[in-house]
Amino acid sequence: MASVENRLTAIELKALTPADIGQKRQDGGNLWGMVRKGATDDAVSVTFYYRYRMGQKSRDLTCGTWPALSLKDIRTARNAARKLVADGIDPIDKAKAEKADKKTANDKAKADAEAAASRLLVRGLFDRWSQSELAKRKDKGAETARGFNKDVLPAIGNRFADEIRKADVMAILDAVVARGANRLANRLLAELRQMWGYGLVRELVAIDCTAGITKKDVGGKENERERTLSDAELKALPAALESADLLDSSIHAVYVVLATSVRIGELIQARKANIDLENRIWRIPPSDSKNTDPHVIYLSDFAAFHMHKLMEISNSEMFLMPGRSKDGSETYIDTKSITKQVSDRQVKFYDRPAHAKRSKQENALVLGDDKWTPHDLRRTSATLMQSLGVLPVVVDKCLNHRDENRIRRTYQRYDYAKEKQEAWQALGLHLQAIFSSNVIVGDFKKSG
Repeated sequence: MASVENRLTAIELKALTPADIGQKRQDGGNLWGMVRKGATDDAVSVTFYYRYRMGQKSRDLTCGTWPALSLKDIRTARNAARKLVADGIDPIDKAKAEKADKKTANDKAKADAEAAASRLLVRGLFDRWSQSELAKRKDKGAETARGFNKDVLPAIGNRFADEIRKADVMAILDAVVARGANRLANRLLAELRQMWGYGLVRELVAIDCTAGITKKDVGGKENERERTLSDAELKALPAALESADLLDSSIHAVYVVLATSVRIGELIQARKANIDLENRIWRIPPSDSKNTDPHVIYLSDFAAFHMHKLMEISNSEMFLMPGRSKDGSETYIDTKSITKQVSDRQVKFYDRPAHAKRSKQENALVLGDDKWTPHDLRRTSATLMQSLGVLPVVVDKCLNHRDENRIRRTYQRYDYAKEKQEAWQALGLHLQAIFSSNVIVGDFKKSG
């Protein structure tokens, strides 16, 4: 005969005392409870079990503890278990299986979270590459960082690096090409390839998303610039400079580049302590040299005059062409400053309108049928020396080109100081003759 169910009441359970600990209480319907010690010394609790048979075995399933659960909730748990038994399902085995499944799901979720935490975002890959490799570059990776911050990181910086594919890379590069910056697109491709190569060898990424992409797919083959200024263009240069609303320091910088074959960035970074006008010597230390090779320049009268003017104009005790950093400390002007000034005054050669906040003299520096840049002045300077009979090896030394032949570079250590000095002196005299009809310099020999 089936036992009467729901025998116990909440009042009976509340009447239990510590003296009842260890005793059983029957609720009927195969539900029974064991009196146990409660949360405090004078309190008790009752853990309830549902007893059932599964095959030849008798088993007890925990249905809950009073008073944490009410009798109603405990009986509901018993009823659910009884239904499972009626369906041939063992409630304990089912509970164990569900617990195992839950643990498996939790373990997987934890593993997935740990895996996600260990995966690098593109931004993270860039940071590691920057700290490890770009920091070794002379500019500490500043130029590369500018390109990435403008075009790469806004597009894919917050995506996982190992999820990036060629389509993502091409979307970035196509956007750069679309605004006419083909050369920049090629450079970004090279830098993305370097970054992913860094990640591959360190197993930070498994796939090179730049593999198979070539310059012809991006900005196309880059033609080497051949622009030099002819004697006629050089004769027209002083008047153009005077009418272009340039700073006096920029004008004298143009003449110094022509007279010394120096890179414009090396001139902008020059420190006064390295310039000896009395002895006509300018020393460029490795820290200021593009190829990190020290360089000694012997100043002709022409070069010394314009260098002297730059020294006079400078209001800094340290820098020849001073500027201010973001924190207010003294530094040199932006190394691209003069290049920008020159390009902003030859707008007709660029596929863009004049910048609103820059010079109104938008074509004052046009000379001939092609644009020119400060670097073209360096090429012009070298070409002029060549035309004056200076040997190619001496021209290379004046340009501070590093010999590509490692053996020759290692064993042939002659510095060609005398020949360089003669070459620059001849160049200075030639420039003086070209500009002699222009009132631009005064007495060359009083520049020191």
